[in-house]
This record gives sequence, C-alpha cells and structure tokens, in this order.
Amino acid sequence: MTVQHETDTGELEVWIDQDLCTGDGICAQYAPEVFELDIDGLAYVKGADDELRTEAGSTAPVPLPLLTEVVDSAKECPGDCIHVRRVNDGVEVYGPDAD
Repeated sequence: MTVQHETDTGELEVWIDQDLCTGDGICAQYAPEVFELDIDGLAYVKGADDELRTEAGSTAPVPLPLLTEVVDSAKECPGDCIHVRRVNDGVEVYGPDAD
C-alpha cells in the first residue's frame, strides 16, 4: 500500500499503546507535532490544541501534511506500539495490526 492510497480512504487517527512503548522517542523525532514523551518516559499523542493526551487509548488526528512522518514513526517504532487507523471504520492501515 502506498501512502497516497491510504489518504484516499478518509481521515486517519493515531494512538499509542503505552504498555508496549519503549520510550525511545523515535516518534517524537519524526513528528513532534503529533507525538511527545511525557515525564514518565513514554510517548503520547497530542491533539490539535497541542495538548498531550495521556488517557489510555487516546487518539489524535493525523494531519495530512504529516502523514509520511506519522507512518514512518509507526514503521520505525521499536515497540510496535503506534497504530494508525481510518476514522470512518476503525481499520488499522499502519502499525502492528495492519494487514
């Protein structure tokens, strides 16, 4: 699948499984507008208001201009804990549960 193909399917959102997060910070390096390490050393998503979403399972929209960076974060994550899914049907398109 190509990145362009996935953007044609609608809006995407991202979430992080903190139980698997290794705290390497690769995601925050790729897309600091979307990911941030908290004081506990784990990565979390940030909302459009730049607010860190620390509640388990919290999602954040994937801004189209940052799609490549978010996808690269999911691919390079050593903990395989970054999940990118379509908002309209919840299908994971990038991450450990993607087909």
